[in-house]
Amino acid sequence: MFLENVLNVKNEWWRYFLGCIIIFIGTQLGSIPFVIAIFSKIGAEGASKIDQTSMMYVLEDSNLTLFYFLLPYLFGFIGIILVIKFLHNQTFLSITTSRKTIDFSKMRTSFTIASFFVIVTTVFSYIIYPDEYTYNFELTPFLILFSVVVLLIPIQTSWEEYVFRGYLMQGIGGMVNNKWVPLIITSISFGLLHYWNPEVMKLGPVLLIHYVLTGLFFGIITLMDKGMELAIGFHAGNNMLIALLVTADWTVLQTNSILKSIGQPEIISILIPIIILYPLTILYFSKKYNWKNWKENLTGKIK
Repeated sequence: MFLENVLNVKNEWWRYFLGCIIIFIGTQLGSIPFVIAIFSKIGAEGASKIDQTSMMYVLEDSNLTLFYFLLPYLFGFIGIILVIKFLHNQTFLSITTSRKTIDFSKMRTSFTIASFFVIVTTVFSYIIYPDEYTYNFELTPFLILFSVVVLLIPIQTSWEEYVFRGYLMQGIGGMVNNKWVPLIITSISFGLLHYWNPEVMKLGPVLLIHYVLTGLFFGIITLMDKGMELAIGFHAGNNMLIALLVTADWTVLQTNSILKSIGQPEIISILIPIIILYPLTILYFSKKYNWKNWKENLTGKIK
């Protein structure tokens, strides 16, 4: 069982508190190159006046900005590895899955499904609302974008999965001795992590429902499959394809993507697809991987 792995490591509450601090510090250290680049470009006075949205335009090179934006997650991921090894005496395998080896075939399957969803919904939206998109493709910038996306976005998405569906879900589960509390807490925490995203500033806090539901989706497939492989693959596929296919002035990732959305976003158009697609994906996974004992896996005790 996945959450039960926490019973075999050093799992005192203070270790998780200290571990979160170390991971946070590591992530912040990764932000230093971006801060230096901004200060070099506009100086201390100019830097003090920018917010997160305008910060994405300061360097006037979206690929370079994306690189700096994603770099902290590399440092943060290193922080996770150090914390689980030296603070908890835990293996990378046991924080990832309950299986004897990491199942990369499940990562590939969920990556493919997420990529398919993004492609289909983007093409469908483009066909229905062609006036809300402009063609944004330029070969050289796109190839650079592709390199940054392939190298760093899987690290960014994996950082989020290992923090929420791995480290915190196991840690909280060990403290409360059940599965539903860590599922709810990590889903809400995952949503709140995105509170300062430009999308939330644009559409309002109601958009946090999208992120909380996404966290809940990742949590459910992690608990039912007894490992994070499906969540890791799906998260990476979703973010990578979005970064490559479509961007907008109000999104957190400003990229040299193929398309640029120029229409006004609507919260309904964002929530409805996930309300439909997430349950369908869970149903598909449950049939493919023969999931059983739903109540025990999602709400049972940690034994």
